[in-house]
Amino acid sequence: MTHLVQQLVIHGITLEGHRFRPSDWAERLAGVMSQFRPAGSSGGPNTYSPYVVPVVVDGIRCVVVDKRLRELEPLAWKFVYDFATDNHLQLTERDIG
Repeated sequence: MTHLVQQLVIHGITLEGHRFRPSDWAERLAGVMSQFRPAGSSGGPNTYSPYVVPVVVDGIRCVVVDKRLRELEPLAWKFVYDFATDNHLQLTERDIG
Protein backbone atom coordinates (compact mmCIF):
# COMPACT_ATOMS: atom_id res chain seq x y z
CA MET A 1 0.00 0.00 0.00
CA THR A 2 1.41 3.36 -1.00
CA HIS A 3 1.14 6.30 1.34
CA LEU A 4 0.30 9.56 -0.37
CA VAL A 5 1.97 12.67 0.96
CA GLN A 6 0.00 15.84 0.49
CA GLN A 7 2.04 18.93 -0.21
CA LEU A 8 1.50 22.63 -0.55
CA VAL A 9 3.79 24.25 -3.10
CA ILE A 10 4.56 27.94 -2.61
CA HIS A 11 5.72 29.37 -5.93
CA GLY A 12 8.09 32.31 -6.17
CA ILE A 13 5.63 34.06 -8.48
CA THR A 14 3.09 36.55 -7.18
CA LEU A 15 -0.58 36.40 -8.08
CA GLU A 16 0.18 39.38 -10.34
CA GLY A 17 2.79 37.31 -12.24
CA HIS A 18 5.99 38.90 -10.88
CA ARG A 19 9.00 36.98 -9.56
CA PHE A 20 9.23 37.22 -5.79
CA ARG A 21 12.35 38.84 -4.34
CA PRO A 22 14.88 38.43 -2.82
CA SER A 23 16.14 35.62 -5.02
CA ASP A 24 17.03 33.44 -2.01
CA TRP A 25 13.60 33.73 -0.34
CA ALA A 26 12.94 29.97 -0.58
CA GLU A 27 16.18 29.06 1.18
CA ARG A 28 15.55 31.69 3.86
CA LEU A 29 12.02 30.45 4.55
CA ALA A 30 13.15 26.81 4.66
CA GLY A 31 16.05 27.78 6.92
CA VAL A 32 13.70 29.42 9.43
CA MET A 33 11.62 26.23 9.47
CA SER A 34 14.60 23.83 9.76
CA GLN A 35 13.93 23.08 13.44
CA PHE A 36 10.61 21.37 12.60
CA ARG A 37 11.44 17.76 11.84
CA PRO A 38 10.08 14.31 12.64
CA ALA A 39 10.91 12.88 16.06
CA GLY A 40 14.15 10.93 15.97
CA SER A 41 15.26 12.26 12.60
CA SER A 42 18.85 13.23 12.09
CA GLY A 43 20.05 16.46 10.66
CA GLY A 44 22.31 19.14 11.94
CA PRO A 45 21.63 22.84 12.27
CA ASN A 46 22.53 23.40 8.60
CA THR A 47 19.94 21.04 7.11
CA TYR A 48 16.39 21.74 6.01
CA SER A 49 13.38 20.16 7.62
CA PRO A 50 11.85 17.42 5.49
CA TYR A 51 8.55 19.27 5.99
CA VAL A 52 9.68 22.54 4.34
CA VAL A 53 12.05 22.17 1.40
CA PRO A 54 13.24 24.71 -1.17
CA VAL A 55 13.10 23.45 -4.77
CA VAL A 56 13.16 24.80 -8.31
CA VAL A 57 10.14 23.93 -10.46
CA ASP A 58 10.23 24.93 -14.13
CA GLY A 59 12.93 27.50 -13.37
CA ILE A 60 10.97 29.10 -10.51
CA ARG A 61 12.08 28.97 -6.89
CA CYS A 62 9.46 27.27 -4.75
CA VAL A 63 9.02 25.84 -1.27
CA VAL A 64 7.33 22.48 -0.85
CA VAL A 65 5.52 22.17 2.48
CA ASP A 66 4.44 18.74 3.69
CA LYS A 67 0.84 19.07 4.90
CA ARG A 68 1.62 16.86 7.91
CA LEU A 69 3.22 19.98 9.37
CA ARG A 70 -0.29 21.38 9.88
CA GLU A 71 -1.09 18.69 12.47
CA LEU A 72 2.40 18.39 13.96
CA GLU A 73 3.13 22.11 14.41
CA PRO A 74 0.03 24.26 13.71
CA LEU A 75 1.86 27.54 14.37
CA ALA A 76 4.68 26.59 11.97
CA TRP A 77 2.07 25.76 9.31
CA LYS A 78 0.33 29.08 9.93
CA PHE A 79 3.66 30.91 9.61
CA VAL A 80 4.49 29.49 6.17
CA TYR A 81 0.92 29.78 4.91
CA ASP A 82 0.61 33.38 6.11
CA PHE A 83 3.99 34.17 4.53
CA ALA A 84 2.68 32.96 1.19
CA THR A 85 -0.66 34.73 1.38
CA ASP A 86 0.74 37.97 2.84
CA ASN A 87 3.18 38.15 -0.09
CA HIS A 88 0.51 37.21 -2.67
CA LEU A 89 2.44 34.13 -3.77
CA GLN A 90 0.89 31.48 -6.00
CA LEU A 91 -0.02 28.24 -4.24
CA THR A 92 -0.72 24.78 -5.60
CA GLU A 93 -1.38 21.45 -3.94
CA ARG A 94 -0.14 18.04 -4.98
CA ASP A 95 -0.10 14.45 -3.79
CA ILE A 96 3.00 12.31 -4.15
CA GLY A 97 3.35 8.68 -3.31
